[in-house]
Amino acid sequence: MATYCLTVARLQLALGQGARRMHVSAALSGKAKVAMSRFETSSYVNYEKLQSNVDIVRKRLNRPLTLSEKIVYGHLDDPHNQEIDRGRTYLRLRPDRVAMQDATAQMAMLQFISSGLPRVAVPSTIHCDHLIEAQTGGSEDLAKAKEVNQEVYNFLATAGAKYGVGFWKPGSGIIHQIILENYAYPGVMLIGTDSHTPNGGGLGAICIGVGGADAVDVMANIPWELKCPNVIGVKLTGSLSGWTSPKDVILKVAGILTVKGGTGAIVEYFGPGLDSISCTGMATICNMGAEIGATTSVFPYNHRMRTYLQKTGRGDIAALSDQYADLLVPDEGCEYDQVIELNLDELKPHINGPFTPDLAHPVSEIGAVAKKNDWPLEVKVGLIGSCTNSSYEDMGRAASLAKQALDKGLKCKAQFTITPGSEQIRATIERDGYSKILRDVGGVVLANACGPCIGQWDRRDVKKGEKNTIVTSFNRNFTARNDANPATHAFVTSPEIVTAMAIAGTLDFNPETDYLTSASGEKFKLEPPSGDELPARDFDPGQDTYQQPPPDGSAVRVDVSPQSNRLQLLEPFNKWQGGDLEGLQVLIKVKGKCTTDHISAAGPWLKFRGHLDNISNNMLIGAVNIDNDGINSIKNQLTGDFGGVPDVARHYKANGLSWVVVGDDNYGEGSSREHAALEPRHLGGMAIIVKSFARIHETNLKKQGLLPLTFDNPADYDKIRPDDKISIRGLKGFTPGTPLSAEVIHSDGSKESLQMNHTFNETQIEWFQAGSALNRMKAMQ
Repeated sequence: MATYCLTVARLQLALGQGARRMHVSAALSGKAKVAMSRFETSSYVNYEKLQSNVDIVRKRLNRPLTLSEKIVYGHLDDPHNQEIDRGRTYLRLRPDRVAMQDATAQMAMLQFISSGLPRVAVPSTIHCDHLIEAQTGGSEDLAKAKEVNQEVYNFLATAGAKYGVGFWKPGSGIIHQIILENYAYPGVMLIGTDSHTPNGGGLGAICIGVGGADAVDVMANIPWELKCPNVIGVKLTGSLSGWTSPKDVILKVAGILTVKGGTGAIVEYFGPGLDSISCTGMATICNMGAEIGATTSVFPYNHRMRTYLQKTGRGDIAALSDQYADLLVPDEGCEYDQVIELNLDELKPHINGPFTPDLAHPVSEIGAVAKKNDWPLEVKVGLIGSCTNSSYEDMGRAASLAKQALDKGLKCKAQFTITPGSEQIRATIERDGYSKILRDVGGVVLANACGPCIGQWDRRDVKKGEKNTIVTSFNRNFTARNDANPATHAFVTSPEIVTAMAIAGTLDFNPETDYLTSASGEKFKLEPPSGDELPARDFDPGQDTYQQPPPDGSAVRVDVSPQSNRLQLLEPFNKWQGGDLEGLQVLIKVKGKCTTDHISAAGPWLKFRGHLDNISNNMLIGAVNIDNDGINSIKNQLTGDFGGVPDVARHYKANGLSWVVVGDDNYGEGSSREHAALEPRHLGGMAIIVKSFARIHETNLKKQGLLPLTFDNPADYDKIRPDDKISIRGLKGFTPGTPLSAEVIHSDGSKESLQMNHTFNETQIEWFQAGSALNRMKAMQ
């Protein structure tokens, strides 16, 4: 590694949309102080300290380090003494900042309020992007959202002002695009209460999705725990060209690793192929890395990142990153736990789905596969945008295809929607004519928000239960996720392929080989898409949508009405009573895939994300009951009647009967939403026993005082009957690495004993004993 004579290398960043109007007040001896004209909230990354920590750890481990190891270990609370063993030990880390989207920020801020602390300890922001429903168009939908969600927006704005959290108003854009434009930079560590926070890895940052309780830890100045990740290397050779896009890289990787292949690992990209991918393209790849279960994904610093930083008004950050370039790339000779190699010259456009994001198909083959499986070929709606693909480059490439169709007298045969990623993107593509082209071809430009990607879509062209196909440039396509219709076959692909299929109106259209017919009857092929990586002129920032917290927010009043059906102050969960958990009733034995969408649905339920009792009425209503293959239909073992999952759980709780959920593989994959852990705890659950967990959900369960346990023998799942009772033994001697046992009592009186494994460390056991991590935090004050 190069050594530097810089005595100080602290980069002071006032982070936010005002970055385009910053002025440099000092840039001497490696110290770049950057001040913003719009607000003062600052974050500090001390490259000198990062370098020092990395040097300490490298000397201790006596080996070269991957990039992800450098950034993660560079943020250790105690680099001299921290035990480091990939895949085994828990690291205590000091992230640089926190970001929260409005749906998860409600519960995170309610928990922070419950902590009793006066102000956040690290720079933090709230982003209003989840509560805007797509109905008619951007401005109309935004106006309605402001009216419908006024109480929640007011709560978040005032809570932010009181506790020192920046507030991005509704209409500002999707959290991950705002982070990329303002907050991410090489070497920073950021945690966000959304599973697609890894988007920032496209700018050389370690950005990790977490639950709200983890965010509260960081905002409370408590070291944040993360199991030391393994590192999967993806070597890219060749270069992207033609119809192949950055999205195809992650679509291909998802097909290789599946939805759980990245669990417990950071995916790190390297190799000569990087230089053919734009910074926002790298962000796309990192964003969808959440779909393979990865802790996060990251790219090494290169000239594409430098250009993006400069174009977004952060040239001084780019200059300092250049000086510390050796710190921001992997060490030569570093070792990965697994290596995948992709030749971008050979990579073809892909489309994944339906119903799962890892079912990968080359676009050239999807037609035949669809016919074989009786998937609808007609594309009803094409949707581009979302946090995954809403950059200036994405919109420009889609517009280049739309322009070709318009020149031939064609419009989209399918409905077509466009979601800009941020107010800056919306304003810039409007100025540069892309929006007009996309509207002219038949598109509707929606609000700068998540919209249909997370189920915020008032879809009316098909009835619920009607079999149909949609193609999107989103990241997820779980059953009923986008439109609440379980019969919708959703496929994820690049914006370019979505646009081409929307024009053609059919899933079996391959733009590399197939022809369209112009209005005059002429046969023609679409030329490969083209578009500028970044605007030739500066970005247009659009409207000012940022609220800076005051220096002292102690006088700000935060109101939560006891009569509100949207917001509810939290009551602490009961602590562990000191004994084993006896006679837990199996509430439901879940069959097959059970994502956080199945456990705590989004869409219309988002309105209750700040009210734990109301949101609990959606607990597990999407999960399949193995007893009858029914959804939201389980037998109440006390009455003998069948009812909805939340209703039966409430009945058990009212009658003093605690319960347990039994699940399959990769339980809780998908979103970071901690409501999927809060709701079972609130309704009387004590344990979740499965074959395996997704990372974020397992941590969220621990944070709320539940026991996430796994079968020592996955085949023991088959031994559990839906009417069993289970006693969990060994809790008096609960220690890290020591399994617990479960006595299963069948309704015929027979019993069997099963070994239950866990991943609790000493701190997490204290959370369980205290009743929750928040309870433990308050007890330590």
